[in-house]
Amino acid sequence: MYQNDIEHEIEEKKILYDYQIRDINAIFTKMENVEKNFHLLYQLPTGGGKTVIFSEIVRRYLETYDKKVVVLTHRIELCKQTSKMLKGFDVKNKIINSKIKELPDQNEYSCFVAMVETLKNRLNDEKLIIDNIGLVIIDEAHYNSFRKLLGMFKNSFILGVTATPLSSNIKLPMYENYKELIVGDPINKLIENGFLAKANTYSYDVGLSSLKIGINGDYTIKSSDELYSQLEMQNKLLHSYEEKSKGKKTLIFNNGINTSLYVYETFKEAKYPIKHLDNTTSAEDRKDILLWFKKTPDAILTSVGILTTGFDEPTVETIIINRATKSLTLYFQMIGRGSRKLPHKNDFTIIDLGNNAARFGLWSQNVDWQHIFKSPEYYLDNLREDAEIETHFKYEMPPELRAKFPKTQIVTFDVDAEHKLAISLNLRSKVVIEKSLEQHAAMCVDNTEELIEAKNLSKELIDDIECRMKRYTKCLSQCSKNYREWLVEDYKVKLLLLIGKKYREKIFAEED
Repeated sequence: MYQNDIEHEIEEKKILYDYQIRDINAIFTKMENVEKNFHLLYQLPTGGGKTVIFSEIVRRYLETYDKKVVVLTHRIELCKQTSKMLKGFDVKNKIINSKIKELPDQNEYSCFVAMVETLKNRLNDEKLIIDNIGLVIIDEAHYNSFRKLLGMFKNSFILGVTATPLSSNIKLPMYENYKELIVGDPINKLIENGFLAKANTYSYDVGLSSLKIGINGDYTIKSSDELYSQLEMQNKLLHSYEEKSKGKKTLIFNNGINTSLYVYETFKEAKYPIKHLDNTTSAEDRKDILLWFKKTPDAILTSVGILTTGFDEPTVETIIINRATKSLTLYFQMIGRGSRKLPHKNDFTIIDLGNNAARFGLWSQNVDWQHIFKSPEYYLDNLREDAEIETHFKYEMPPELRAKFPKTQIVTFDVDAEHKLAISLNLRSKVVIEKSLEQHAAMCVDNTEELIEAKNLSKELIDDIECRMKRYTKCLSQCSKNYREWLVEDYKVKLLLLIGKKYREKIFAEED
């Protein structure tokens, strides 16, 4: 038995874990001690069994109160999953989807599962009687589409359920619709108690200065496609996969379809088993692709947007976030696809290619959800800016480039430490650049036989040079982008001159 595929487990055996029972009791205690139209929000991490919990709440509510229940979701897949789970709790329910135009049999059901727009239409058409609805449960409550229905259930207890109690629209904070938040066990406790897999996170620094912010507050698809479709980023993605995830079942999240298609071609050319999925994929093809993904041990699936909710494949071993996002909710949703635990799976891998861990923190670290619920603006305003994150980048020479300097023991250079030392000795700041040039020139001369080879080798150090100059200008405080760019060009010229000088010295030394 594997504890963490909770939703499948519960459907068969109706088992509730201690933390689930505790939270259910807390919700009913609140329900019994507040007005009947109270709005309550409940938070529990992805994989903790939210559907299990609210299915038991529905069962117990119908057993206790002479009222009916409506469960709202935002996707048809979630409607079907929820209905199936409710049946596992012996709750007879009816799905109200776009095909249901009339509801002549509604008196035969005590529970309805519906999508927002569909239910809104049926209510407007007066096809559904809601006077006797005592409880409304909203799954994925952070989505704002549910707001339009709340006014129709003025005499019902509203229970919102979410893994991230942060509204998808900062202008519509959740505290405006919910009076209180109950927080379930955090991710680190669910890991500690064996309910979620442990995450091993590997972050690869990515410069995001070219990305644009859209009206929804997140990076635009167009600017993301332009950055992540570049050959350099495709190579970085492939390298990270081969370094940390080769042979593992891997799910890749992208921000744009173009990027995902480039990813597909890149991995296909490298002879890895990969398929692409986006919202234009037909239902039949999607079903075939997901079945292939389930059955293929080393499968790679590159996708755009559609697998963040309503998708559960516990055998996923690696999540690659091949995008940057400003959405905390999306960050948790993407990682949550890999957090299910199995008998042979105690941990999983996260590869971050969007500085997301630096922006939000590691997936398993504690989050003060009460603070975020009450003060979302403060939380969002204090997220780390991309420019600030990038000041902490540390250049790591790629293995293939490092192999070209076998005679050099140390190829790293701590700009911050060297600048601090220069200031303490009352030396000019440019001493730092001079020391860096000396090291780079020596690396090129010591590992080549000809001057032309050394000069060509120096051209491969451009990423290292740019990183060092970025650190150097940060040490100087107020420096313009133009000045930094000039420093890089000046550095390259001086490096070539210094290499020439060192080669002449090398030749004279050999002649002596």
